[in-house]
Amino acid sequence: MVSNEVLIYSLSSVFLVSLISFIGVFTLSLNAKRLRSILLFLVSFAAGALLGDAFIHLLPEVVEEFGFGIEVSLYIILGMLIFFIFEKFIQWNHCHIPTTKKHIHSFGVMNLVGDVLHNFIDGLVIGASYLVNLEVGIATTIAVILHEIPQEIGDFGVLLHSGFTASRALFFNFLSALTAVLGTIISLYFGSYFGEYNLFLLPLTVGGFIYIAASDLIPELHKELEISKSIMQLLGLMIGVTIMISLVFLE
Repeated sequence: MVSNEVLIYSLSSVFLVSLISFIGVFTLSLNAKRLRSILLFLVSFAAGALLGDAFIHLLPEVVEEFGFGIEVSLYIILGMLIFFIFEKFIQWNHCHIPTTKKHIHSFGVMNLVGDVLHNFIDGLVIGASYLVNLEVGIATTIAVILHEIPQEIGDFGVLLHSGFTASRALFFNFLSALTAVLGTIISLYFGSYFGEYNLFLLPLTVGGFIYIAASDLIPELHKELEISKSIMQLLGLMIGVTIMISLVFLE
């Protein structure tokens, strides 16, 4: 059975992650140039945190508990492939018809569908991480939050562009975020009854985090070539990794 401590930490963490969906409203007062400069730093910060969590917290825990055999390696690769397919699914459903009040881009709807799945997976990951120990759970929650901030800002912009009003975009963004709670509850349930659950999910998470950081976030940073901004990006990456290192001392 799941302890009360793990249950409280897990649900508190996932509710906090869900509240990040409202961050889009704070971008309405920013001009495009200012918003982009903020986003690029947040993206670099998130990339460092995801890589740090994957290599400093999740992977060492998997290796310590299950060893580093071919099964773990294959699950990591599978995690990367799953996120690759997930991205393709979103891109295949992009709509090229101009946005009008009568035509809400199907891409906006598909973005919400993708968000539902993405947030559900976040919930699974957070629940599984807390089943390992509190330190891994907290580290993973922070990594997810740092990734979710630029993600939710971007999602909010996509919904506005596809024809949603600001209020509807925030509402549906929050609804999709709540699926993370369901993911956490399911993760805690299965993790309590199936001892090999983390052998499957944690390496998948490592692969997913590496894929997101290396395939999605870091290539976005390379679009900015100005030296001063590139230095800020490197600083953001280092800060993200440093935060993950510092959490080791919570043990």
